[in-house]
Amino acid sequence: MSPLLVFSIIAIYFSILLLISYFTSRKASNDSFFTAGKQSPWYVVSFGMIGATLSGVTFISVPGEVGAFISGTVEFKAFTYFQLVLGYLLGFFVIANVLLPMYYKLNLISIYTYLKTRYGIKSYQTGSLFFLISQTMGASLRLLLVAGVLQLAFFNSYNIPFEVTALVTILLIWIYTFRGGIKTIIWTDTLQTTFMLSAVVISMYIIADDLNLSTAGIIETISNSPYSRTWDWDWQSSKFFVKQFFAGAFIAIVMTGLDQNMMQKNLTCRNIKDAKKNMYWLSLILVPVNFLFLSLGVLLYVYAEKNGIAIPEFSDDLYPTLAINNFSIFAGIVFLLGIVAAAFSSADSALTSLTTAFCVDFMNLKGKTEKRQKTIRFGVHIAFSIIMYLIIIIFSKFNDRSIISTVFTVAGYTYGPLLGLFAFGLFTKIKVIDNWLIPIAAVAAPATSYLINIYSKELFGGYQFGFEIIILNGALMFLALYLLSLRKEQKTS
Repeated sequence: MSPLLVFSIIAIYFSILLLISYFTSRKASNDSFFTAGKQSPWYVVSFGMIGATLSGVTFISVPGEVGAFISGTVEFKAFTYFQLVLGYLLGFFVIANVLLPMYYKLNLISIYTYLKTRYGIKSYQTGSLFFLISQTMGASLRLLLVAGVLQLAFFNSYNIPFEVTALVTILLIWIYTFRGGIKTIIWTDTLQTTFMLSAVVISMYIIADDLNLSTAGIIETISNSPYSRTWDWDWQSSKFFVKQFFAGAFIAIVMTGLDQNMMQKNLTCRNIKDAKKNMYWLSLILVPVNFLFLSLGVLLYVYAEKNGIAIPEFSDDLYPTLAINNFSIFAGIVFLLGIVAAAFSSADSALTSLTTAFCVDFMNLKGKTEKRQKTIRFGVHIAFSIIMYLIIIIFSKFNDRSIISTVFTVAGYTYGPLLGLFAFGLFTKIKVIDNWLIPIAAVAAPATSYLINIYSKELFGGYQFGFEIIILNGALMFLALYLLSLRKEQKTS
């Protein structure tokens, strides 16, 4: 693919996004920026959320992870990720029947306002702060992927440094989101999900055609491959089915149900009934879609082996390397559209949700004029864009892992305190003193989890934590809140 072709594709794609932004942001207000006037059709939200949930991390990392090795072993990770995906079904069921009804009942804009109602201002801002940290890190890591692809496909040809590529990536998102906010995101996500899913299907067709495989041949090739091993029943393994399944459930709960980015879209639906429909359909669609990504991973490795192509050392590089350097020009175009759509469908809404959470939870917009609110919102939007840019640059220097592993690992530590705060609030009626001890407990829980994780083999007879570290983290926060409630009882007695 020539650099000029790459530039033309990206220019056309973003012209379409800007056109959507123009029509959706006309007469935009703060209400439409934050809630889209609560008029979004549930099926549009549901379809768009597929791309936001999967993101560029799934698009690149999941196919690559199929051929990566489980840490400390010579076994492929293969389809073990699918065990995590099955856990999503349980997680989304909890979101639809526990969290969404509560959010709609309280008529929330920022979901962390619940913590203010349940505990007080310190807990409320602690919860929101941990979301801001986690979402900023996660969105930046997702953008790191697409910036890397753009660097490989275009900017390297002109010896342009990665720092400039990352800046352009952030700037493109900022341009089409700063006015319309969530109202724009709902519709751009729909377009981006279409491009992403089309790219996966077309890529599989192109590889199958090169390998002379029929539909039955594709199924046989995948099922007979060592890359398609799904179940892991070794309880000490980080990929043990039970650990993966429940880790998937809790990851879905925290990264969707306790995430302002994802819930802000749900809260644009007309009512709770539509929001539940959205969540049920999303959960049912995500399972086969993730299976499709894993299947693509098998075909990518088989294609590389058949054609004598060296497997990249870093698994995230497999799909982009083959698509840009080895596939046909058409396949390269399809891949480029897919990765840009996948990455931006999650990152654009992340930037909007970060702006929303900070403005609502920390800036106290109530009582301010519409003009003043827009000025504050504009400044916050710029500030988070700069922060995300800096994180991308830092991680580009030091990250040596699969991005999807890094995202879930970061989430395991940063979302744990949120899990504990919401679980304690929803499932107990115990009162807790809302003071400076709450944020201290929220820092202590992930720090303790990290130390336990390091020494887990010595402490638990060889047991290794995987992504289920988030459960331990949330449990420690839950315990800390209970101990703080005992302190309250002592003060009142």
